[in-house]
Amino acid sequence: MTTKKTIVVIGGGAAGMMASYAGAEQGCHVILLEKNVRLGRKMLITGKGRCNITNECTVPQLVKSMVGNGKFLYSAFSNFSAEDTIGWFSRGGVPLKTERGQRVFPQSDRSADIVNFMERKLRRAGADVRFHAEAKELCVKNNTVTGVRLADHKIVSADAVILATGGISYPLTGSTGDGYVMAERLGHTVNPRFPALVPLVAKEPWVKELEGLSLRNIEVTVKRREKILGKEFGEMVFTDDGLSGPVILTLSRFCSVHFLEHPEEPLALSINLKPALSEKQLDERLLREFDIHPKRNYRTLLEELLPKKLIPVFVILSGIDPWKQGNQLNRNDRKTIRTLLQALSFTVTSCRPIEEAIITAGGVSVKEVDPKTMASKKVRGLYFAGEILDVDGITGGFNLQAALSMGYQSGISAAKFCQNGT
Repeated sequence: MTTKKTIVVIGGGAAGMMASYAGAEQGCHVILLEKNVRLGRKMLITGKGRCNITNECTVPQLVKSMVGNGKFLYSAFSNFSAEDTIGWFSRGGVPLKTERGQRVFPQSDRSADIVNFMERKLRRAGADVRFHAEAKELCVKNNTVTGVRLADHKIVSADAVILATGGISYPLTGSTGDGYVMAERLGHTVNPRFPALVPLVAKEPWVKELEGLSLRNIEVTVKRREKILGKEFGEMVFTDDGLSGPVILTLSRFCSVHFLEHPEEPLALSINLKPALSEKQLDERLLREFDIHPKRNYRTLLEELLPKKLIPVFVILSGIDPWKQGNQLNRNDRKTIRTLLQALSFTVTSCRPIEEAIITAGGVSVKEVDPKTMASKKVRGLYFAGEILDVDGITGGFNLQAALSMGYQSGISAAKFCQNGT
């Protein structure tokens, strides 16, 4: 009887669970090491506990949405696409639904359903899950991995190892950067890490008065001096010290890169509250509102244009007497109102800390990893999957899809290496 080859997967997040399933399905003995007491802790809190598992789009769209080294993932996305993800969960008894922006969620709105399903799948495939198992170092002989040394100094022998330890965001979920250290010790380059998909901090003190206010169908632009760093249309929300929400999270990566290089230089952010209207169309609408309600005061007229919570701040910023009547508002007043409606401005001084980021940008250099197999180009039998690599995408399910695709690719490839030596 032939002894099964052993793959050790380090990290029980989305990438690690998928890698474990894929490797076990190929007939290998898979040992999944997880230092927490359960799998998928970060997945449980994604999408506000709903788990935006993927985005219903094509492979080219997936690649384009991964703003950090997206082309590296073309092979992985091709081998396990968004369509494959949707089919895998749906056939397995986890009904999914597609919402605005092609975001895919479990119908139950419970991230636990996603995590529990993945754990069942990998266990049924024969994977051995070990909790409270903290990996500290990879064992290598003749430039080939031979095992993993744990925090308690025990050695787990391996014919292949998949590093799927995640980044350094949300450290309470176990993402504390252990994998970076292990990779560096073996000669891999770890590029600077910075927060991606993270709220922004604004200088304006009055932003606190808007805390909790959500805006929809707005357009946000971020500039450095006169250069546009990014522009996005969609939804956002104000926080106690700045801005967050889908549009802001997507733009935050450009801000993070800027602050990495110029930490003391603020950025200009503007919100177009009426992006569907041209300046002329907006002016005509204002004239119409003022003509229809000539005796209403300015503050009350704004109720037709803005959420109530925004009105007091808007009035102060405009400098217009709140009790001024509609028939008294002149051309200059309209110009002031138009400018604010189409360019409500903020000074972004920083991003929130990386510990609060949904995704870590940066990480193990993809130049040292084979995109077709996720194998290390430096050490035989070593594979990577997930956020540990220098890849990251915009919000909308793209990062979880990338983790699943890389996990699948690495699991299949590691099994092939174990069985064939290639």
